[in-house]
Formats: sequence, C-alpha cells, structure tokens
Amino acid sequence: MGGWTIGIIGGSGLYDVEGIENGAWEEVHSPWGQPSDDCFVGRVGHVRVVFLPRHGRGHRVSPSELNARANIDVLKRLGVTDVLAVSSVGSLAEERAPGTFTIADQFIDRTKGRPSSFYGSGMVAHVSMADPVCARLSSLAAEAARAAGATVHEGGTYLAMEGPQFSTRAESHLYRSWGCDIIGMTAMPEAKLAREAELPYALVGMVTDYDCWREGEEAVDVAQVIAQLSANAEKARAMVMRLLRNLPEERPASPIDTCLDTALITAPHVRDPELLRKLDAVAGRALGG
Repeated sequence: MGGWTIGIIGGSGLYDVEGIENGAWEEVHSPWGQPSDDCFVGRVGHVRVVFLPRHGRGHRVSPSELNARANIDVLKRLGVTDVLAVSSVGSLAEERAPGTFTIADQFIDRTKGRPSSFYGSGMVAHVSMADPVCARLSSLAAEAARAAGATVHEGGTYLAMEGPQFSTRAESHLYRSWGCDIIGMTAMPEAKLAREAELPYALVGMVTDYDCWREGEEAVDVAQVIAQLSANAEKARAMVMRLLRNLPEERPASPIDTCLDTALITAPHVRDPELLRKLDAVAGRALGG
C-alpha cells in the first residue's frame, strides 16, 4: 500500500494539463537516450503527477523517432506507479465516431524497427502481454471520461502502425477484417515497455477520424485531424483531472507491480553488468537494486 504517482503521457493535442498544483518542469537523464521532453511534475490533491508530452512541446518528435524506452525510463525514475497514456487515433469501426474515446484493452503491433524491449543478451526477460493494460486503471479512466462528457467505448483493439504516413485503403480494410477498432502510431512499443518496467498502463484513444476505409469519403489528412484535436483535448484534460481527483488516497497493490519476478531468466552469474546498470530504474526492484 502507498500513494499514487500517476504518469500521464500526452499524445497529439494534449501537450499540457491545466490544474496541476506546484508544478515545475524537470529534466531527467536516461541511460536509454533522450526522452521526448522534460517532465512536468506537481500534484493534484493527494496524487503526485508526472506529465510527459509524447511528441515534445510543439510536437517536435515523429512517431517513428520516439524514444519510448527513454520515456518510460524517466517516468520510472521519477517514481511513477501507474501510467495513463492519451493518444489520438483513427477509427476502424462505424460506431467509434470522431470525438468519441476508446479505452483500449488489446494491441496488434505492426511497427517496424523500433527498440521494443529494455532487455536483451546478458539480461533476458519475458513478460506476459496477454492482458496488456491494467483493468483497474482503464476502468477508472473510462469513468472519468464519461464524467467529462465523452462518449466512451470500453475495450477495443488498437492497431499500432509504423507511420508517419497514414494507411492505404487496402491496409485499412485489412485491419478491419482483423477485428481492430482503432489505429494509431504510438502505443507500441510503449505498452510493452511499461509492462517491462512493472508499470500498470492504460490507454485512452481519442478518435479524430475514420481512417480511410469508408467508401465515397475523402481520405484522412492532417487538417481533418487537427480540426478534431482541440475538442478532444478539452475533454481529455477534464478526464485527467477527474481521474486524479477521484483516486483513493491509498493505492492498492497491483500484480503488475511485481511482474518481473516471473520474467527474468538469465542466471545471475552471467548477467551483463553494463546492461544491469541501464536497468537500475526499470528493474531495480527485481534485481535487488
């Protein structure tokens, strides 16, 4: 048992959260490279908050160039206990209209060449991703989003594409045939890395468009996306504040807090000291650091 430190990763359109008290930007260095930006650290009532703009202030970082390992690492270094990711997404389902929110509970990873693990030769680990999000945090986010006035779909499969280009029509139809509900460019490997860092993770997808699968409609473009972003962002800010203010003072333990206990496989005497040094934050508890 203990208090909450909620890490909020803000996606396209959500570059700040108003209402964080006594906040200040903090620069945190990571052995995994440069994170997207500094973190804004403050409080909302009894909850400590760490906000990281995923693309950097001013939207400087492309989805394909995000250093997700550094982003998750700095959140862990700042004492984050749970991660709420907010992302702009396209819809692959008629009922998930622009302006609605989807609380994702599954992912399909179609990204290419992005470092997707903190572990490797010299320290091998295999975490389970069967249930890739935290059901508790996802439920709290859904409740807060509804209270903020959003139409919310609880559950849904997020197709993570490489980008930065939008889908072809053939790809969009393919992903629909797979049963995917929303599509975006940033949730992977972010969700995998959060699990490897023992951080319960929830993702709220803010729908901006219908991708390009609808017959007789123009394909999605940046102007269309931007037009929906501001309305979505206002609801997202309200959702975040409601979530933070409604959290109980004590944070119950989560099984994800200790998931590395059954994931680390490399024998201690052959572990790579240099890799262990880089893992001091994300795996320090499990490694006895």
